[in-house]
Amino acid sequence: MSRDDGDDGNSAYGKRTFKRSKAHFTDRITADGRDGWPVEADRYRLVVSRACPWASRSLVSRRLLGLEDALSLAVADPIQDDRSWRFTLDEDGRDPVLDIRYLSEAYDRRETDHPGGVSVPAVVDVPSGKLVTNDYQQLTLDLATEWTALHREGAPDLYPERLRDEIDEVMADVYEDVNNGVYRAGFATGQEEYEAACAGVFRRLELLAARLERQRYLVGDTITEADIRLFTTLVRFDAVYHGHFKCNRWKLTENQVLWGYARDLYQTPGFGDTVDFDHIKRHYYQVHTGINPTRVVPLGPDLSGWLTPHHREELGGRPFGDGTPPGPVRAGERVPAAHTP
Repeated sequence: MSRDDGDDGNSAYGKRTFKRSKAHFTDRITADGRDGWPVEADRYRLVVSRACPWASRSLVSRRLLGLEDALSLAVADPIQDDRSWRFTLDEDGRDPVLDIRYLSEAYDRRETDHPGGVSVPAVVDVPSGKLVTNDYQQLTLDLATEWTALHREGAPDLYPERLRDEIDEVMADVYEDVNNGVYRAGFATGQEEYEAACAGVFRRLELLAARLERQRYLVGDTITEADIRLFTTLVRFDAVYHGHFKCNRWKLTENQVLWGYARDLYQTPGFGDTVDFDHIKRHYYQVHTGINPTRVVPLGPDLSGWLTPHHREELGGRPFGDGTPPGPVRAGERVPAAHTP
């Protein structure tokens, strides 16, 4: 997610088309260290914005897998300046571990004049202060499959091998039409482009609702990576995508199945406890001045419904499979109560 467009920082605009580019830094942190970055406890720092849906994936995965002690967390201010993500939420405006004021400093230590902007999520190598990766698509898959030696006891299998083909197929559709579709609608510069993107968003949401009407989770009977990726868009839908991005054929709260599904996940430890609605709203409405030049942040929507009963347990399913829920949120990582329902 970047200052200009609020996404992952790897996007470009044609005359009438929003196009997302691939991440520039695609090194992987793996168990065997084949890219030069072996999995090690306390070596790396995950930098996120709680406003960003792409970064939110890594927040949820990290919580569910119990990687808090192994992979430290830096949370950037949701409002950026010309140097992009900044650590103004920390004392003296400096990240206490990386000792930098801007995430761009870690990018520059890795490569000067790098293309693609400064994006989150980003993983930084603490000893060198260099960026390792900003590949948001691969990052959470690696947390689930390469970091297993550091997972908490009882961590769920978020990317089970026997279901990967189906998970990948579902995630591809969710990405194209929903995760990225809302951006194509929101940043459209022509009527036809907007209408095509918006129609695609709701067509896919209706297909997903039909799927979820008969099963609790997207693939199998447990939470997987596919659910994480859909959740991070759904939790932002009424707060920003419905109004700010003009995806307003209907609200999430008006779709009984998807609203129940989203509430089910929100109330599951590891999901809702990573969500900061204040950061989400302030970022989208105050940073996207091309869409909202007044920078006025709306008062709504009412968030209290996120905590109402969803009754999705009636469909069966086991959220964590043979595992267990994550423990309480660490004291220094709790979302302020004023920013939650």
